[in-house]
Amino acid sequence: MKQKLRLLVVDDEPVIIEFICDVAEEVGFETVALQHANKFEEFFATGFDAIVLDLVMPERDGIELLRFMAEQGTLVKIILISGYDTGVLNSAQKLAVEHGLNVIATLTKPIIHEQLETLLQSLSVSDTHLFGSHIELPELPDTGEFQQALERGELELWFQPQLDISTGSLLGVEALVRWNHPERGLLMPNVIIPLAEHSNLMDELTDVVIDQSFERLSVWGKNGLYLKMSINVTAGCLKELNFPEQVHNKIEQYQLRPEQITIEVTESGVMQDLTKSLDVLTRLRMKGAELSIDDFGTGYSSMVQLYRVPFSEIKIDQSFVIQATNDAEALAIVEMTIMLGHKLGMTVVAEGVEDQQTWDLLASLGCDVAQGYFMAKPMPEAQFVEWMKNRYK
Repeated sequence: MKQKLRLLVVDDEPVIIEFICDVAEEVGFETVALQHANKFEEFFATGFDAIVLDLVMPERDGIELLRFMAEQGTLVKIILISGYDTGVLNSAQKLAVEHGLNVIATLTKPIIHEQLETLLQSLSVSDTHLFGSHIELPELPDTGEFQQALERGELELWFQPQLDISTGSLLGVEALVRWNHPERGLLMPNVIIPLAEHSNLMDELTDVVIDQSFERLSVWGKNGLYLKMSINVTAGCLKELNFPEQVHNKIEQYQLRPEQITIEVTESGVMQDLTKSLDVLTRLRMKGAELSIDDFGTGYSSMVQLYRVPFSEIKIDQSFVIQATNDAEALAIVEMTIMLGHKLGMTVVAEGVEDQQTWDLLASLGCDVAQGYFMAKPMPEAQFVEWMKNRYK
C-alpha cells in the first residue's frame, strides 16, 4: 500500500488546525497538529512532506520557524497562512524564497475550503516523500541509475494543456519530463534536473526532451492536430551557443513550423550569463521559435529582462494567480502583468488556474491563455489524447 504523505499543521488556533487537518485527511494526508510553536524542532525532526505554517503565533512567530528550517536545508513544501496584512504574508514568502525554502503557496484567513483542497490535492499527486525534512540521500537515484535511464528510455513526457481563455479552445501543451523508474515509480523534474546536472548529462536530457516533444508534435500534426509545444530549458542551455542550431535542425527534421515551439526560460537562468543568454535567445527568435519568460514577477529585475530579451510570451507565476481572487496585492500584480505584456505585444499565460472563479477573473482582465488543474493536470500522452476526445467531441 502506498504510504501517505505527512502534513504538519502549525497554528495557535484549534479551530483552524481542525479545519486544515480535516481537509488534508480527506485528500489522503496523514496529519500532525502543533498548537505551540516552541515545540516545533521536536515535531519537525520526525519528518514531513509538507507544512502549513501560521505566521503569527504567541510563543514564536513563523519567521523564526522559517529561519530554523532554512538552517536545516530542508526541501519540505511550505504553505504560509495568516490573517494579518497581506503585505506581511507576501514579504514572508519572499524572505522564505531568499532562504532557499520551497514555499508553494500563501493563504489568507479565513481560508477557503475549495482553495485549500485543490492545493493539497496538487501535493498529493506529486512525488511521494521527496520533500521530507530528513531525506536519506541513498534512497534517491544516483548518477549511474540516471545514465541507465537515458539508455533504457525510461524518461518520458507528460503534457499539460494550455487553453485560449476567450474561446476555451486548446492552443498547445507544456511538455514536462518524468522518469518512469522501474522500482521507485514516477519521479519528477526536481529529482531529474539536479541528477542530470550533477552527472553532466544535461545535454543528453535536453536531447531526449526535444526529440520526444517534437516527435509528438509531428505525429499529432499528421493526424490533423496542430498544436504548440512549450519546453522548459535550464540555464545550461542558454550558455550553449549552438543551441539555436540544435533546435532549428530538429524542427526541420520533424517537419514542424518554428512558431509551434516555445522555449521557456526563467529569469534566474537568463541572468547566470547574460551575454551568452542574449546571444542564444535572440538567435532562437530569429529562427522563428517563440520565447517565454516563466514565473514572471518573482525575480529582481524582470522589467529589465523584458526590455533586453525578445520574449514573445510572459507567464504569470502561479503564486499570484492562485491568490488573485482574494488578495488585492496579487490581483494588482496579475492586472499589471497582463497590461504590460499586451503593451509589449506579448501573449500572456496564467499558470495555476485552479477554479472557475479564477478563470472568469482572468477572462475579465483580458488574459490570453490559461493553464492549471481547473482544466487539466499534466498527463501522459494516452491520457492527454483521451482528455481531448472527451472535451472537444
